Amino acid sequence: MCGIAGLEGNFKGNDLLDLLKSIKHRGPDSTGIYLKEEGIKNDIDLDNLDLNNNYTLAKGHNLLSIYNQDDFKKGFQPISYKNLTLVYNGEIYNTNEISDFLNLPNDTSDDYILIKLIYFFYYKHSSLLTAMEYIFEFLDGDYAFAVYDGENLAVLRDPLGMRPLFYSISGENKAFASEKIALKNLDYKDIKSLKPGCVLYNWKEFYFENDIWDEKIDIGHDYLNDLESLLTSSILKRIKNIDEIGLIFSGGVDSTIIAYILKEIQKERDLTVKLYVVGDENSQDIVYSKKIAKILGFDLKIQNINEKIVKDNLNTVLDFLGENNLMKIGVAMTVYLASNLIRDDGLRVGLTGQGADELFAGYNRYLKTYKKGLKELDYELRYDISNMYNVNLERDDAACMKSSIELRSPYLDKNFVKYSLNIPVNLKISSEDDKLRKNILRKLAIKLNIPKEFANRPKKAAQYGSGIDKILRKKCLDDINDYFLM
Repeated sequence: MCGIAGLEGNFKGNDLLDLLKSIKHRGPDSTGIYLKEEGIKNDIDLDNLDLNNNYTLAKGHNLLSIYNQDDFKKGFQPISYKNLTLVYNGEIYNTNEISDFLNLPNDTSDDYILIKLIYFFYYKHSSLLTAMEYIFEFLDGDYAFAVYDGENLAVLRDPLGMRPLFYSISGENKAFASEKIALKNLDYKDIKSLKPGCVLYNWKEFYFENDIWDEKIDIGHDYLNDLESLLTSSILKRIKNIDEIGLIFSGGVDSTIIAYILKEIQKERDLTVKLYVVGDENSQDIVYSKKIAKILGFDLKIQNINEKIVKDNLNTVLDFLGENNLMKIGVAMTVYLASNLIRDDGLRVGLTGQGADELFAGYNRYLKTYKKGLKELDYELRYDISNMYNVNLERDDAACMKSSIELRSPYLDKNFVKYSLNIPVNLKISSEDDKLRKNILRKLAIKLNIPKEFANRPKKAAQYGSGIDKILRKKCLDDINDYFLM
Protein backbone atom coordinates (compact mmCIF):
# COMPACT_ATOMS: atom_id res chain seq x y z
CA MET A 1 0.00 0.00 0.00
CA CYS A 2 1.13 3.54 -0.66
CA GLY A 3 -0.16 7.08 -0.54
CA ILE A 4 -1.34 9.17 -3.48
CA ALA A 5 -2.38 12.79 -3.84
CA GLY A 6 -3.12 15.30 -6.57
CA LEU A 7 -4.20 18.83 -7.39
CA GLU A 8 -5.77 20.62 -10.32
CA GLY A 9 -6.42 24.34 -10.81
CA ASN A 10 -3.93 27.13 -10.11
CA PHE A 11 -1.73 26.24 -7.15
CA LYS A 12 1.80 26.31 -5.82
CA GLY A 13 3.85 23.17 -6.32
CA ASN A 14 4.61 23.26 -2.63
CA ASP A 15 0.94 22.48 -1.98
CA LEU A 16 1.47 19.05 -3.54
CA LEU A 17 4.57 18.54 -1.42
CA ASP A 18 2.55 19.43 1.69
CA LEU A 19 -0.10 16.85 0.77
CA LEU A 20 2.57 14.20 0.39
CA LYS A 21 4.29 15.16 3.64
CA SER A 22 0.99 14.68 5.48
CA ILE A 23 0.78 11.07 4.28
CA LYS A 24 4.49 10.21 4.17
CA HIS A 25 3.89 7.41 6.70
CA ARG A 26 1.91 5.60 4.02
CA GLY A 27 5.03 5.31 1.89
CA PRO A 28 8.30 5.98 3.70
CA ASP A 29 10.55 4.41 1.06
CA SER A 30 10.37 6.92 -1.79
CA THR A 31 8.37 9.86 -3.16
CA GLY A 32 7.69 10.83 -6.75
CA ILE A 33 5.69 13.61 -8.39
CA TYR A 34 4.21 14.50 -11.76
CA LEU A 35 3.85 18.15 -12.74
CA LYS A 36 1.97 18.84 -15.96
CA GLU A 37 4.37 21.62 -16.85
CA GLU A 38 7.57 19.71 -15.99
CA GLY A 39 6.89 15.97 -16.17
CA ILE A 40 7.85 13.21 -13.72
CA LYS A 41 10.39 13.56 -10.92
CA ASN A 42 11.03 10.29 -9.06
CA ASP A 43 12.75 9.57 -5.74
CA ILE A 44 12.68 13.19 -4.64
CA ASP A 45 13.67 14.56 -1.24
CA LEU A 46 10.44 15.96 0.17
CA ASP A 47 12.20 17.93 2.89
CA ASN A 48 14.66 19.71 0.60
CA LEU A 49 12.59 20.44 -2.50
CA ASP A 50 11.01 23.84 -3.08
CA LEU A 51 8.33 24.20 -5.76
CA ASN A 52 7.21 27.79 -5.44
CA ASN A 53 6.01 28.06 -9.04
CA ASN A 54 2.37 27.82 -10.03
CA TYR A 55 1.05 24.68 -11.73
CA THR A 56 -2.24 23.56 -13.26
CA LEU A 57 -2.15 19.80 -12.54
CA ALA A 58 0.06 17.63 -10.35
CA LYS A 59 0.06 14.18 -8.80
CA GLY A 60 2.28 12.52 -6.23
CA HIS A 61 3.05 9.10 -4.79
CA ASN A 62 4.64 7.85 -1.56
CA LEU A 63 6.02 4.32 -1.90
CA LEU A 64 5.73 1.53 0.65
CA SER A 65 7.97 -1.18 -0.80
CA ILE A 66 6.81 -4.69 0.08
CA TYR A 67 8.35 -7.13 -2.38
CA ASN A 68 11.54 -5.35 -3.43
CA GLN A 69 13.12 -4.17 -0.22
CA ASP A 70 16.63 -4.26 -1.74
CA ASP A 71 15.62 -2.94 -5.17
CA PHE A 72 12.48 -0.89 -4.74
CA LYS A 73 13.17 1.32 -7.75
CA LYS A 74 10.80 -1.02 -9.56
CA GLY A 75 8.02 0.53 -7.51
CA PHE A 76 8.85 4.18 -8.22
CA GLN A 77 5.83 6.23 -9.25
CA PRO A 78 4.39 8.18 -10.99
CA ILE A 79 4.82 6.19 -14.18
CA SER A 80 3.92 7.01 -17.75
CA TYR A 81 2.98 5.11 -20.91
CA LYS A 82 2.22 6.85 -24.20
CA ASN A 83 0.15 9.89 -23.16
CA LEU A 84 -0.95 8.43 -19.79
CA THR A 85 0.51 9.13 -16.34
CA LEU A 86 -0.49 7.09 -13.30
CA VAL A 87 -0.26 7.11 -9.51
CA TYR A 88 -1.57 3.95 -7.90
CA ASN A 89 -2.15 2.63 -4.40
CA GLY A 90 -3.09 -0.99 -3.80
CA GLU A 91 -2.67 -4.57 -4.84
CA ILE A 92 -3.97 -6.33 -7.97
CA TYR A 93 -4.60 -10.04 -7.48
CA ASN A 94 -5.28 -11.16 -11.06
CA THR A 95 -2.00 -9.93 -12.52
CA ASN A 96 -1.28 -13.23 -14.25
CA GLU A 97 -4.62 -13.11 -16.06
CA ILE A 98 -4.00 -9.52 -17.16
CA SER A 99 -0.42 -10.27 -18.20
CA ASP A 100 -1.65 -13.12 -20.39
CA PHE A 101 -4.34 -10.88 -21.86
CA LEU A 102 -1.77 -8.20 -22.73
CA ASN A 103 1.05 -10.62 -23.63
CA LEU A 104 3.25 -9.25 -20.85
CA PRO A 105 5.86 -11.17 -18.81
CA ASN A 106 4.40 -12.60 -15.59
CA ASP A 107 6.92 -10.67 -13.48
CA THR A 108 5.66 -7.28 -14.71
CA SER A 109 4.90 -5.01 -11.75
CA ASP A 110 1.33 -4.09 -10.77
CA ASP A 111 1.63 -0.46 -11.80
CA TYR A 112 2.90 -1.19 -15.31
CA ILE A 113 0.28 -3.90 -15.78
CA LEU A 114 -2.36 -1.39 -14.74
CA ILE A 115 -1.25 1.49 -16.95
CA LYS A 116 -0.94 -0.78 -19.99
CA LEU A 117 -4.37 -2.27 -19.34
CA ILE A 118 -5.81 1.24 -19.08
CA TYR A 119 -4.15 2.20 -22.34
CA PHE A 120 -5.49 -0.91 -24.06
CA PHE A 121 -9.09 0.08 -23.35
CA TYR A 122 -8.37 3.79 -23.76
CA TYR A 123 -6.93 3.28 -27.24
CA LYS A 124 -9.70 0.86 -28.20
CA HIS A 125 -12.57 3.13 -27.15
CA SER A 126 -10.94 6.59 -27.52
CA SER A 127 -12.30 7.54 -24.10
CA LEU A 128 -10.65 7.57 -20.70
CA LEU A 129 -14.03 7.38 -18.98
CA THR A 130 -15.05 4.31 -20.99
CA ALA A 131 -11.67 2.76 -20.24
CA MET A 132 -12.37 3.16 -16.52
CA GLU A 133 -15.59 1.18 -16.84
CA TYR A 134 -13.76 -1.72 -18.47
CA ILE A 135 -10.96 -1.50 -15.91
CA PHE A 136 -13.47 -1.68 -13.09
CA GLU A 137 -14.90 -4.92 -14.49
CA PHE A 138 -11.50 -6.42 -15.28
CA LEU A 139 -9.55 -5.84 -12.07
CA ASP A 140 -9.55 -8.10 -9.02
CA GLY A 141 -7.87 -6.18 -6.26
CA ASP A 142 -7.82 -3.51 -3.61
CA TYR A 143 -6.91 -0.21 -5.22
CA ALA A 144 -7.27 3.52 -5.70
CA PHE A 145 -5.51 5.26 -8.56
CA ALA A 146 -5.44 8.43 -10.64
CA VAL A 147 -4.66 8.49 -14.37
CA TYR A 148 -4.28 11.53 -16.61
CA ASP A 149 -4.28 11.56 -20.43
CA GLY A 150 -3.14 15.14 -20.96
CA GLU A 151 -6.67 16.51 -20.90
CA ASN A 152 -8.80 14.36 -18.59
CA LEU A 153 -8.20 13.17 -15.03
CA ALA A 154 -9.81 9.95 -13.80
CA VAL A 155 -9.64 8.71 -10.20
CA LEU A 156 -11.02 5.23 -9.51
CA ARG A 157 -11.66 3.31 -6.29
CA ASP A 158 -12.13 -0.46 -5.94
CA PRO A 159 -15.64 -2.00 -5.61
CA LEU A 160 -15.59 -2.44 -1.82
CA GLY A 161 -13.55 0.64 -0.95
CA MET A 162 -10.63 -1.29 0.48
CA ARG A 163 -8.25 1.54 -0.37
CA PRO A 164 -9.21 5.05 0.72
CA LEU A 165 -9.58 8.09 -1.50
CA PHE A 166 -10.81 11.53 -0.44
CA TYR A 167 -11.35 14.64 -2.52
CA SER A 168 -12.47 18.24 -2.21
CA ILE A 169 -13.28 21.16 -4.51
CA SER A 170 -12.53 24.71 -3.40
CA GLY A 171 -13.22 27.30 -6.08
CA GLU A 172 -10.93 26.70 -9.06
CA ASN A 173 -8.70 24.36 -7.07
CA LYS A 174 -9.45 20.68 -6.55
CA ALA A 175 -7.51 18.06 -4.63
CA PHE A 176 -7.50 14.35 -3.80
CA ALA A 177 -5.49 12.30 -1.32
CA SER A 178 -5.35 8.91 0.38
CA GLU A 179 -6.13 10.47 3.75
CA LYS A 180 -8.56 13.17 4.81
CA ILE A 181 -5.98 14.79 7.10
CA ALA A 182 -3.83 15.77 4.10
CA LEU A 183 -6.67 17.82 2.61
CA LYS A 184 -7.57 19.32 5.99
CA ASN A 185 -3.99 20.47 6.44
CA LEU A 186 -4.34 22.51 3.22
CA ASP A 187 -7.58 24.03 4.57
CA TYR A 188 -9.85 22.18 2.16
CA LYS A 189 -13.45 21.99 3.34
CA ASP A 190 -16.35 19.71 2.41
CA ILE A 191 -14.06 16.70 2.03
CA LYS A 192 -15.79 13.72 0.44
CA SER A 193 -14.93 10.05 0.41
CA LEU A 194 -15.03 8.71 -3.15
CA LYS A 195 -17.64 5.97 -3.12
CA PRO A 196 -16.54 2.41 -3.97
CA GLY A 197 -17.08 1.59 -7.62
CA CYS A 198 -17.02 5.26 -8.54
CA VAL A 199 -14.75 7.11 -10.90
CA LEU A 200 -14.08 10.77 -10.25
CA TYR A 201 -13.83 11.95 -13.84
CA ASN A 202 -12.81 15.58 -14.23
CA TRP A 203 -14.08 16.02 -10.67
CA LYS A 204 -17.55 14.62 -11.24
CA GLU A 205 -18.57 11.23 -9.82
CA PHE A 206 -19.66 8.54 -12.26
CA TYR A 207 -20.98 5.37 -10.66
CA PHE A 208 -20.47 2.00 -12.32
CA GLU A 209 -23.03 -0.72 -11.65
CA ASN A 210 -21.58 -2.64 -8.72
CA ASP A 211 -23.10 -6.10 -8.35
CA ILE A 212 -20.86 -7.52 -5.64
CA TRP A 213 -23.44 -7.00 -2.91
CA ASP A 214 -26.54 -6.71 -5.10
CA GLU A 215 -26.34 -9.77 -7.32
CA LYS A 216 -28.43 -12.80 -6.44
CA ILE A 217 -26.72 -15.95 -7.75
CA ASP A 218 -27.26 -19.70 -7.48
CA ILE A 219 -24.41 -21.08 -5.39
CA GLY A 220 -25.62 -24.63 -4.84
CA HIS A 221 -25.62 -26.21 -1.39
CA ASP A 222 -22.02 -27.33 -0.78
CA TYR A 223 -21.50 -24.33 1.47
CA LEU A 224 -18.68 -25.51 3.72
CA ASN A 225 -16.45 -26.87 0.97
CA ASP A 226 -17.07 -23.81 -1.16
CA LEU A 227 -16.35 -21.41 1.70
CA GLU A 228 -13.13 -23.22 2.54
CA SER A 229 -11.99 -23.20 -1.08
CA LEU A 230 -12.86 -19.54 -1.68
CA LEU A 231 -11.29 -18.34 1.57
CA THR A 232 -8.13 -20.36 0.99
CA SER A 233 -7.88 -18.89 -2.50
CA SER A 234 -8.38 -15.41 -1.10
CA ILE A 235 -5.62 -15.88 1.49
CA LEU A 236 -3.25 -17.29 -1.13
CA LYS A 237 -3.82 -14.22 -3.31
CA ARG A 238 -2.99 -11.95 -0.39
CA ILE A 239 0.23 -13.70 0.62
CA LYS A 240 1.58 -14.30 -2.88
CA ASN A 241 5.35 -13.64 -2.95
CA ILE A 242 5.36 -13.11 0.83
CA ASP A 243 7.48 -15.38 3.04
CA GLU A 244 6.55 -13.86 6.41
CA ILE A 245 3.07 -12.67 7.26
CA GLY A 246 1.45 -11.09 10.31
CA LEU A 247 -2.13 -11.73 11.41
CA ILE A 248 -3.93 -9.28 13.69
CA PHE A 249 -5.40 -11.78 16.10
CA SER A 250 -8.06 -11.88 18.78
CA GLY A 251 -8.69 -15.58 19.34
CA GLY A 252 -12.18 -15.13 17.89
CA VAL A 253 -13.56 -17.44 15.24
CA ASP A 254 -12.87 -15.06 12.32
CA SER A 255 -9.13 -14.67 12.82
CA THR A 256 -8.77 -18.26 14.09
CA ILE A 257 -10.12 -19.64 10.80
CA ILE A 258 -7.54 -17.60 8.92
CA ALA A 259 -4.80 -18.88 11.23
CA TYR A 260 -5.79 -22.51 10.68
CA ILE A 261 -5.84 -22.08 6.91
CA LEU A 262 -2.40 -20.46 7.07
CA LYS A 263 -1.23 -23.55 8.98
CA GLU A 264 -2.45 -25.73 6.10
CA ILE A 265 -0.71 -23.49 3.58
CA GLN A 266 2.53 -23.96 5.51
CA LYS A 267 2.44 -27.64 4.51
CA GLU A 268 2.81 -26.62 0.85
CA ARG A 269 5.28 -23.73 1.00
CA ASP A 270 7.73 -21.93 3.25
CA LEU A 271 5.77 -19.38 5.22
CA THR A 272 6.38 -17.82 8.60
CA VAL A 273 3.21 -16.78 10.41
CA LYS A 274 3.14 -14.48 13.41
CA LEU A 275 0.08 -13.58 15.45
CA TYR A 276 -0.39 -10.18 17.09
CA VAL A 277 -2.85 -9.55 19.90
CA VAL A 278 -3.66 -6.49 22.03
CA GLY A 279 -5.23 -6.55 25.47
CA ASP A 280 -4.84 -6.19 29.19
CA GLU A 281 -3.14 -9.13 30.87
CA ASN A 282 -6.44 -10.76 31.87
CA SER A 283 -8.37 -10.07 28.67
CA GLN A 284 -10.17 -12.91 26.94
CA ASP A 285 -8.44 -12.06 23.68
CA ILE A 286 -5.04 -12.80 25.17
CA VAL A 287 -6.23 -15.92 27.00
CA TYR A 288 -7.67 -17.45 23.82
CA SER A 289 -4.81 -16.26 21.62
CA LYS A 290 -2.22 -17.98 23.79
CA LYS A 291 -4.09 -21.27 23.59
CA ILE A 292 -4.48 -21.17 19.81
CA ALA A 293 -0.91 -20.03 19.15
CA LYS A 294 0.34 -22.97 21.20
CA ILE A 295 -1.78 -25.46 19.26
CA LEU A 296 -0.62 -24.10 15.90
CA GLY A 297 2.97 -23.49 16.88
CA PHE A 298 2.83 -19.85 15.77
CA ASP A 299 4.78 -17.05 17.41
CA LEU A 300 2.46 -14.76 19.35
CA LYS A 301 3.38 -11.14 20.05
CA ILE A 302 1.37 -9.44 22.78
CA GLN A 303 0.83 -5.75 23.42
CA ASN A 304 -0.32 -5.54 27.02
CA ILE A 305 -2.34 -2.41 27.57
CA ASN A 306 -2.94 -0.27 30.62
CA GLU A 307 -3.98 3.29 31.32
CA LYS A 308 -0.53 4.68 30.46
CA ILE A 309 -0.33 2.87 27.11
CA VAL A 310 -3.80 4.06 26.12
CA LYS A 311 -3.14 7.65 27.14
CA ASP A 312 0.29 7.73 25.49
CA ASN A 313 -1.23 6.71 22.16
CA LEU A 314 -4.54 8.53 22.43
CA ASN A 315 -3.63 11.74 20.59
CA THR A 316 -2.03 9.82 17.72
CA VAL A 317 -5.20 7.79 17.29
CA LEU A 318 -7.42 10.88 17.49
CA ASP A 319 -5.20 12.63 14.92
CA PHE A 320 -5.62 10.00 12.22
CA LEU A 321 -9.19 9.07 13.16
CA GLY A 322 -10.58 12.58 13.51
CA GLU A 323 -13.78 11.39 15.20
CA ASN A 324 -15.15 11.68 18.72
CA ASN A 325 -16.66 8.20 18.75
CA LEU A 326 -15.64 5.88 21.58
CA MET A 327 -16.34 2.71 19.64
CA LYS A 328 -14.22 3.80 16.69
CA ILE A 329 -11.47 5.10 18.96
CA GLY A 330 -11.30 1.77 20.78
CA VAL A 331 -11.13 -0.30 17.60
CA ALA A 332 -8.67 2.08 15.96
CA MET A 333 -6.33 1.95 18.94
CA THR A 334 -6.45 -1.86 19.00
CA VAL A 335 -5.55 -2.04 15.30
CA TYR A 336 -2.91 0.67 15.64
CA LEU A 337 -1.13 -1.01 18.55
CA ALA A 338 -1.19 -4.37 16.74
CA SER A 339 0.25 -2.68 13.65
CA ASN A 340 3.07 -1.26 15.72
CA LEU A 341 3.99 -4.79 16.76
CA ILE A 342 3.98 -5.94 13.14
CA ARG A 343 6.16 -3.00 12.13
CA ASP A 344 8.60 -3.64 14.98
CA ASP A 345 9.06 -7.18 13.63
CA GLY A 346 10.12 -5.75 10.28
CA LEU A 347 7.01 -6.89 8.39
CA ARG A 348 5.08 -4.76 5.91
CA VAL A 349 1.81 -6.69 5.48
CA GLY A 350 -0.83 -7.79 8.00
CA LEU A 351 -3.98 -9.86 7.56
CA THR A 352 -7.23 -9.19 9.39
CA GLY A 353 -10.58 -10.91 9.89
CA GLN A 354 -12.48 -7.74 8.96
CA GLY A 355 -15.75 -8.34 7.10
CA ALA A 356 -16.81 -11.68 8.59
CA ASP A 357 -19.36 -10.12 10.94
CA GLU A 358 -21.11 -8.28 8.11
CA LEU A 359 -21.10 -11.32 5.83
CA PHE A 360 -22.28 -13.87 8.41
CA ALA A 361 -24.42 -11.75 10.78
CA GLY A 362 -22.03 -11.62 13.71
CA TYR A 363 -23.25 -8.50 15.47
CA ASN A 364 -25.91 -8.76 18.15
CA ARG A 365 -27.97 -6.05 16.42
CA TYR A 366 -28.70 -8.48 13.60
CA LEU A 367 -30.98 -10.42 15.95
CA LYS A 368 -33.39 -7.49 15.99
CA THR A 369 -33.49 -7.49 12.21
CA TYR A 370 -33.92 -11.28 12.14
CA LYS A 371 -37.10 -10.85 14.13
CA LYS A 372 -38.46 -8.58 11.41
CA GLY A 373 -37.87 -11.18 8.71
CA LEU A 374 -35.25 -12.99 6.65
CA LYS A 375 -35.57 -10.59 3.70
CA GLU A 376 -34.92 -7.68 6.01
CA LEU A 377 -31.82 -9.36 7.41
CA ASP A 378 -30.53 -10.20 3.94
CA TYR A 379 -30.97 -6.56 2.92
CA GLU A 380 -29.18 -5.28 6.01
CA LEU A 381 -26.16 -7.55 5.48
CA ARG A 382 -25.85 -6.43 1.88
CA TYR A 383 -26.21 -2.80 2.88
CA ASP A 384 -23.57 -3.13 5.60
CA ILE A 385 -21.06 -4.64 3.16
CA SER A 386 -21.72 -1.80 0.71
CA ASN A 387 -21.14 0.74 3.50
CA MET A 388 -18.13 -0.87 5.17
CA TYR A 389 -15.71 1.54 3.51
CA ASN A 390 -17.22 4.42 5.42
CA VAL A 391 -17.67 2.61 8.74
CA ASN A 392 -14.70 0.27 9.20
CA LEU A 393 -12.29 0.11 6.27
CA GLU A 394 -11.09 3.71 6.24
CA ARG A 395 -10.61 3.58 10.00
CA ASP A 396 -8.54 0.38 9.88
CA ASP A 397 -6.53 1.58 6.91
CA ALA A 398 -5.60 4.80 8.71
CA ALA A 399 -4.65 2.86 11.85
CA CYS A 400 -2.35 0.45 10.01
CA MET A 401 -0.83 2.95 7.62
CA LYS A 402 0.14 5.18 10.54
CA SER A 403 2.60 2.35 11.26
CA SER A 404 3.38 1.88 7.53
CA ILE A 405 1.65 -1.52 7.50
CA GLU A 406 -0.50 -2.67 4.59
CA LEU A 407 -3.67 -4.38 5.78
CA ARG A 408 -5.30 -7.12 3.71
CA SER A 409 -8.70 -8.67 4.41
CA PRO A 410 -9.27 -12.20 3.07
CA TYR A 411 -12.99 -12.21 3.94
CA LEU A 412 -13.45 -9.19 1.67
CA ASP A 413 -12.27 -10.85 -1.50
CA LYS A 414 -14.92 -10.02 -4.10
CA ASN A 415 -15.55 -13.69 -4.98
CA PHE A 416 -15.87 -14.64 -1.32
CA VAL A 417 -18.16 -11.69 -0.62
CA LYS A 418 -20.48 -12.44 -3.53
CA TYR A 419 -20.74 -16.11 -2.53
CA SER A 420 -21.22 -15.47 1.18
CA LEU A 421 -23.99 -12.92 0.66
CA ASN A 422 -25.96 -15.54 -1.23
CA ILE A 423 -25.87 -18.13 1.56
CA PRO A 424 -29.37 -18.27 3.09
CA VAL A 425 -29.49 -16.02 6.13
CA ASN A 426 -31.17 -18.71 8.25
CA LEU A 427 -27.84 -20.55 8.08
CA LYS A 428 -26.18 -17.52 9.65
CA ILE A 429 -28.73 -16.90 12.41
CA SER A 430 -30.87 -19.87 13.38
CA SER A 431 -33.44 -18.30 15.71
CA GLU A 432 -34.44 -15.17 17.60
CA ASP A 433 -32.45 -16.48 20.59
CA ASP A 434 -29.26 -17.33 18.65
CA LYS A 435 -26.66 -15.68 20.87
CA LEU A 436 -23.67 -17.04 18.93
CA ARG A 437 -24.78 -16.18 15.36
CA LYS A 438 -22.42 -16.78 12.38
CA ASN A 439 -23.51 -20.42 12.44
CA ILE A 440 -22.29 -21.39 8.98
CA LEU A 441 -18.89 -19.85 9.69
CA ARG A 442 -18.63 -21.73 12.98
CA LYS A 443 -19.44 -24.95 11.13
CA LEU A 444 -16.58 -24.15 8.77
CA ALA A 445 -14.34 -23.78 11.81
CA ILE A 446 -15.35 -27.26 13.03
CA LYS A 447 -14.67 -28.63 9.52
CA LEU A 448 -11.16 -27.16 9.77
CA ASN A 449 -10.64 -29.11 13.03
CA ILE A 450 -10.79 -26.02 15.19
CA PRO A 451 -11.80 -27.09 18.73
CA LYS A 452 -15.38 -26.17 19.67
CA GLU A 453 -14.05 -24.02 22.52
CA PHE A 454 -12.72 -21.62 19.88
CA ALA A 455 -15.24 -22.23 17.11
CA ASN A 456 -18.12 -21.34 19.44
CA ARG A 457 -16.49 -18.51 21.31
CA PRO A 458 -19.07 -15.70 21.57
CA LYS A 459 -18.49 -12.53 19.57
CA LYS A 460 -16.36 -10.00 21.43
CA ALA A 461 -15.72 -6.68 19.70
CA ALA A 462 -12.07 -5.57 19.55
CA GLN A 463 -12.46 -2.65 21.93
CA TYR A 464 -14.12 -4.88 24.54
CA GLY A 465 -12.02 -8.01 24.05
CA SER A 466 -8.84 -5.96 24.48
CA GLY A 467 -10.10 -4.02 27.50
CA ILE A 468 -9.39 -0.68 25.81
CA ASP A 469 -13.01 0.48 25.91
CA LYS A 470 -13.10 0.25 29.72
CA ILE A 471 -9.97 2.39 30.03
CA LEU A 472 -11.29 4.95 27.56
CA ARG A 473 -14.59 5.31 29.41
CA LYS A 474 -13.12 5.41 32.91
CA LYS A 475 -9.89 7.34 32.38
CA CYS A 476 -9.87 9.18 29.05
CA LEU A 477 -13.19 10.94 28.46
CA ASP A 478 -11.84 14.33 29.58
CA ASP A 479 -8.74 13.92 27.39
CA ILE A 480 -10.89 13.08 24.36
CA ASN A 481 -13.23 16.02 24.94
CA ASP A 482 -10.31 18.40 25.45
CA TYR A 483 -8.72 17.21 22.18
CA PHE A 484 -11.80 18.07 20.15
CA LEU A 485 -12.18 21.44 21.85
CA MET A 486 -8.72 22.54 20.75
